[in-house]
Amino acid sequence: MTAARALPATDVLGLALDRATGGRPIPGNRVHLLYDGPEIYASALEALATAQRWIHFDNYIIRNDRTGQKFAEVLIERARAGVRVRVLTDWLGSAGTPRDYWERLRRAGIEVRHFRPLRFIDLAANVVRNHRKLIVIDGRLAYVGGFCIADEWAGDPARRRQPWRETGVEIEGPAAAALDAAFAHIWSHTGEALPWGEQSGNPEIAGQCPVRVVAGVPGRDRVFRMMDLVLAASVSRFWVTDAYFLAPRRLFQSLIDAAQAGVDVRILVPGTSDLPVLRNLTRFGYRSLLRGGVRIFEWAGPMLHAKTVVADSRWVRIGSSNLNPSSLFGNWELDVLIDDAQVAKEMEGRFRSDLQRSAEVLRRPMLPGAQLGRVNPTALAIQRTEEQPTIHRPGLQERKRQSIVLFWTLVGTARLATFGPLALAFLATGAMFILLPRAMAALFGALFLWIAFVAGIHAFRRSDRG
Repeated sequence: MTAARALPATDVLGLALDRATGGRPIPGNRVHLLYDGPEIYASALEALATAQRWIHFDNYIIRNDRTGQKFAEVLIERARAGVRVRVLTDWLGSAGTPRDYWERLRRAGIEVRHFRPLRFIDLAANVVRNHRKLIVIDGRLAYVGGFCIADEWAGDPARRRQPWRETGVEIEGPAAAALDAAFAHIWSHTGEALPWGEQSGNPEIAGQCPVRVVAGVPGRDRVFRMMDLVLAASVSRFWVTDAYFLAPRRLFQSLIDAAQAGVDVRILVPGTSDLPVLRNLTRFGYRSLLRGGVRIFEWAGPMLHAKTVVADSRWVRIGSSNLNPSSLFGNWELDVLIDDAQVAKEMEGRFRSDLQRSAEVLRRPMLPGAQLGRVNPTALAIQRTEEQPTIHRPGLQERKRQSIVLFWTLVGTARLATFGPLALAFLATGAMFILLPRAMAALFGALFLWIAFVAGIHAFRRSDRG
């Protein structure tokens, strides 16, 4: 029997990443990092105007606002010029966009599809969403990141409204074709597949940067497995920026293990959020992370929506995946893993710059002699930087969805902000049962009958399949 050849450690990690991500590193790309909506949008709109063969446009949220209209105009112009334009959006993410917006695109010859409209029978399907953000032009140029198509990302300088903090990446070269293939895959799940000629692009070499395309599919856990491997292999630093950080237990523990092994683990999260419940749930884990040596920073500017990782001045991950169970296990997501020292150096510089506009969360020992000092957990405190952030005035959509969570909620009130509304909801439901027993009985009776009907349908389908 021939003995297996031992691989160097770097090759072993590369092989493990190949298997975890579902693809090998693709060489020959030019990679350009983009920051915040104005820069991302300007670059993408300019590139879209040069499309000659096809445009594949996939985004979780596309709104009928100033930003949405700008993209609609360039897409319509290209479609009328003979370019094949396809737009895919998530039904839930773009639920507030009026039908007129989509009809305008269709009248120009653009094919528009919505990923998984509401299903009253298949309840589980409603949970799985298409959270990707991708633009591909002619199979040669692609944009990936956390950006949606909405005014929150664009900002409004005239009204002193800053754009949301975002990170995207422009990729030119063979990796763009792989991203186009990822679009073709999810497009086929919404109807007729793309013509073969639009799935086999062979763009020219554009640079020296290797890129892995991590196409997250429900049940494959690709981003989670990739993160676990890169984190386990990190020896010097692992810096995370995440909009909705709620790491699964295994990844949570891996962050602590890395910090205790001497890795500089830092996590940058929003100080205020458009989803305050998730923001408060994130804060539940602060004490454990801090005790384990992880450093936590809260962004003090407008909404922080970027989803990035930079590790060991080598690995850079950018995409749509948040470090929470919904993104890591349930949704269709799209990320890239870049193995390049120059890109990593730039990302580290941006991370350090972001920390200058952030506040660090610290453990503060209880006062000596405090009555409950032995059983009360260590208090948390905010250490602000000397630099004061520019005033941010939220836009209309942000004001509708945003609930400002002040820094003093760190000292215990995160639980109040999370469980308080839950307690009020149960209180209101109980009161309704007392005041309107017949109406509530009819409502819940109808609800349970519907659930029984749906469960019966699923049971029949399974038994019918044998």
